[in-house]
Order: sequence, then C-alpha cells, then structure tokens
Amino acid sequence: MDAAGGFDADAAACAVTEALRPLGTPERAAGSKAYLKSELEFFGVTVPQMRRVVTSALRGHRGLDRSAVVAWAVALWREPVFERRLAAVELLQQSVRSLTAADLLVVERLIRDSGTWALVDGLAGSVAGGIALRDASSWPRVDAWALDGDFWVRRSALLVLLPGIRAGAGDLARFDRYAEPMLAEKEFFIRKAIGWVLREISRRDPSFAAAWTSAHMREMSGVTFREAVRRLPAGAAERLRATRSSVA
Repeated sequence: MDAAGGFDADAAACAVTEALRPLGTPERAAGSKAYLKSELEFFGVTVPQMRRVVTSALRGHRGLDRSAVVAWAVALWREPVFERRLAAVELLQQSVRSLTAADLLVVERLIRDSGTWALVDGLAGSVAGGIALRDASSWPRVDAWALDGDFWVRRSALLVLLPGIRAGAGDLARFDRYAEPMLAEKEFFIRKAIGWVLREISRRDPSFAAAWTSAHMREMSGVTFREAVRRLPAGAAERLRATRSSVA
C-alpha cells in the first residue's frame, strides 16, 4: 500500500500517538524532560515500549513505499512531543533499507530540528548512516554536513561513518577529513563524537586509531582522548596515556 493507495500518514501518526500515550507515567516524563533539558512535551514512555508500538504499527501497514514511510515520519514529527519524534526516528530506522539518498533532505531537516542527541544520533548513525552505506550518492550531502554551521549537523556527519566502520568498510580518509578540522572545537558533542568514532575504528583497525590519536594528541580534548583509547589494546592505550601525561 502506498500514499496513492489510501495510506493516511496523519491518521497513522495519530494511531501511534494513541498507542504510546497510555504507556507513559508522569514521573518518567518529568525525569526524561529534566535529563534531556528539553522543551518538548514528554509522555514518559520507555524506549522498548516505543519500539514495540512502532514495530506493531509497521506490521499493520505492510508494503508501504518509501515516500509513505517518510510522510508518516514527518507527520509524527510535526507535534512537539518527544515520544512522537522518537517514534519517527524508529520508523525510519526500521525502514532504512527502503530509503535512498533523496531522503537525506528530510533527514537533515529533522536533525536541524532535533536539539538533542537523543534524536540526532539515531537519525545520523542509523538512518543517514544506513542510507550512505548502501547508496554512495549520499556522500556529497554528508560532506557538506561536516562543514555546516550547526554543530548537530556536523556531529551527524561523523556519526554517518559508523555503520560502514562496523561493517568493516570504514572510510578512514573521510573520517580524517571530517574530524581533523573539528578537533579545535569547544562543543562537547563534537568532541565526544570524534572520540566515539575513533573508539569504533579501534575495534576493526586499532593501528589506525592509535596512530591517528598519537598524531593529533596535542589538539585533542580530554573527552576525545578518553573515548579514543577506551577500546584499544591495553599496551597501545597505556603508551598513549603515558605520552599524553608527559605532554600535558
């Protein structure tokens, strides 16, 4: 079934909302809102509960084409409710194999409107990263993200690399091109993302991760360095820690 065949994205978004709403609690809503420092409304639904609702909703609409899925996600996003927006991210994640580089325009718009890692990271790492892993025509847009004025968009460019790294097809030259100019940034979420990606690289290519960390040690923030060495072999990590202590 596609949009032309009778799928109503707004009605589907409302159905997901009505399934989510009774699962929440005021206490969890208040705690999540405070933790994320968000201005969004919260129902107080757990992530596993949200995933079950989205999985069930997708089963009820088998055969949707990509344009209908994207329209459904946009409809969910339209209201400033965290769980609706998280459900939109989950919907795109579960449907990522049907998405193409053309859908990155919408993904970018959602990233810009997210304002929190709790939405950005799934959109960037799982959705945009999953698209880019399959569709090489995605990269010119992602390359532009790495130079964007919005730090959430720059963070997203780094996280898009993660699926390829985990699949053993990491683009290390692109990581270097993205990350090196960002090392001077003061924004915590950029510093953390560089270290996160290095940590994932170290699982597959510890020599590259150790060499890159060594070469850029003087420019690295503490949070970047700690993440970068976290999964390195013990000997390499200890040598880097000792070197950093001596130059600090």
